[in-house]
Amino acid sequence: MNARVALAVDGGNSKTDVALVTSDGEVLALRRGEASSPHHLGLDRSLDLIDGLIEEAAGGSRPAAELAELFLAGVDFPVEEREAEAAASGRGWADRVRVRNDTFAVLRAGTEKGWGVAVTCGAGINCVGVAPDGRTARFPALGELTGDWGGGRDVGFAALAAAARSEDGRGPKTSLERTVPAHFGCDSPLELAERIHRGGVPASRVVELAPVVFAEAGDDAVAAEIVDRLGAEVVALARAAIERLGLVDEPVEVLLGGGVLQAGDGRLLATIEEGLRAVGPRIAVYRTESPPIVGAALSAVDDLGAGQEAQARLRRELGGEAAKLGVVTDG
Repeated sequence: MNARVALAVDGGNSKTDVALVTSDGEVLALRRGEASSPHHLGLDRSLDLIDGLIEEAAGGSRPAAELAELFLAGVDFPVEEREAEAAASGRGWADRVRVRNDTFAVLRAGTEKGWGVAVTCGAGINCVGVAPDGRTARFPALGELTGDWGGGRDVGFAALAAAARSEDGRGPKTSLERTVPAHFGCDSPLELAERIHRGGVPASRVVELAPVVFAEAGDDAVAAEIVDRLGAEVVALARAAIERLGLVDEPVEVLLGGGVLQAGDGRLLATIEEGLRAVGPRIAVYRTESPPIVGAALSAVDDLGAGQEAQARLRRELGGEAAKLGVVTDG
């Protein structure tokens, strides 16, 4: 019997990965492009970008895919998923199209159980929980509108603020006063603030400051406070998902994905693990070893009835191809 073909898309805030795979675990093509979050581009432009990558992956034609699974950042409400699904269904990519938030791809990338909690922390932060019976716990992840804090953007702005307040005396002294402007080739926080304000440095680049904060946190109390706050936010999201699903006493896997969490800062991971131990005795915390595109593809072949051997092959081969592109996390 011929293998069935599926199309998988991980459309994030920093890049988009498209994979064409089969139900026996073969990777037919993998392509990478720019960010495609509908929240930032609008739905039509997002799908146009994805369309170009799909055409490239299929060799200039439409893929003979049975199913297309799209996991998109910025698709935060069920109504947005339905709208994106309806629009994508008219593109001729596959017989069936399914659209979900990209956090679901992080969850599938990190576990074979099919349920658990995933927290992704790249430019922003989000979380999803899935119970063994299929119930879900989700968060709208609309930033300040829904009380969110976390991700590279928030950590970066916290570092900028701490550096500025250290320089002008409003806040405690911190090594961030030196290391934050130095990252952008500036001599002082004031110089950096002026450059950002006048457009010389794009404000979007503040996400680059998360590793700077992590590096200083071992010896600097202000940097450590920012890291601890991020850890507490990750714990709060995972705890809320676990409690809403009634899984406090269950052996829940909490998967950590996204560039900030994948950076592997020891203090941050220790804070998360300690916080979740207080939530439930059987909670285990893992960083996802596979990138989200692997989770997207696995979800697609799950739907096509792929067995464990095919899933293992797909995880191994697609993970290897993704690594060649530098596809490790979304962020």
